[in-house]
Amino acid sequence: MNDSKGINLDAILEGIMATVSNYGIQVIGAITVLILGRMTAGIVRSAVRKALHRTTLDKTLIPFVSNLVYYTLLAFVVVAVLNLFGIETTSFIAVMGAAGLAVGLALQGTLSNFSAGVMLLVFRPFKVGDYIEAGGTAGSVIEIGVFSTTLHSPDNVKIVVPNASVYGTTVKNYSVNETRRNDLVMAISYSDDIGKAIETIRRVLSEDPRILEEPAPVIAVSELADSSVNLVVRPWCHRDDYWPLRFDLTRLLKERLEAAGCSIPFPQRDVHLFREGEQATG
Repeated sequence: MNDSKGINLDAILEGIMATVSNYGIQVIGAITVLILGRMTAGIVRSAVRKALHRTTLDKTLIPFVSNLVYYTLLAFVVVAVLNLFGIETTSFIAVMGAAGLAVGLALQGTLSNFSAGVMLLVFRPFKVGDYIEAGGTAGSVIEIGVFSTTLHSPDNVKIVVPNASVYGTTVKNYSVNETRRNDLVMAISYSDDIGKAIETIRRVLSEDPRILEEPAPVIAVSELADSSVNLVVRPWCHRDDYWPLRFDLTRLLKERLEAAGCSIPFPQRDVHLFREGEQATG
């Protein structure tokens, strides 16, 4: 069928139908491969994670390895989809390499988080379950991911910290060493007997089985403050006993020192008033 301008509409419609038929099948096939590939990658990731949990592999590495497998499979799926459209993957990889450089410059923060995550897994300053202080926060390590580290704070708040912030700062790991030292400061009045106060503190420490004999506790005068004589009390204990022991000692030492006749001084200031015209007589 021809119109007034001599355009063959039948030929145009046949061309459109042929194009839709050819590329429509490719598009449907590509979508199917993409969906099935993503589902398969997710299933494989779950299977790898379950399998690694049954091995002796450190739990710190399990999320990282499983996610690495997942994204690697997704990359193969994308290449397979491109092959369905007849795109030459060799030239595509070259183009993607050039584009990757530009994207990498734009995503420096993300890439730095990834590289920091790799370094955390290589040098292992902490592992899952450790209580750490890093990146301006503190908590128990739940997961070391590809781009971030997940913590749970003592009050059960989930904290996600970028790996670059963790690896680029000082990391305090409170779970590595078996023992910790409690540092307490007890203040007594200038009129109190220092020897009696030290003996009272020593007796309290000797009665608590959580305090280790080695290293021996330190009790000493640390400062002659404005209103008090400050005594440092430094007993050692197992890391799990740190906070319970600290809370108990703070209360017990205060009660025992008062029972021994020592006072817990408050800040004091002497104020001298002079009438106008009078001179201080020294």
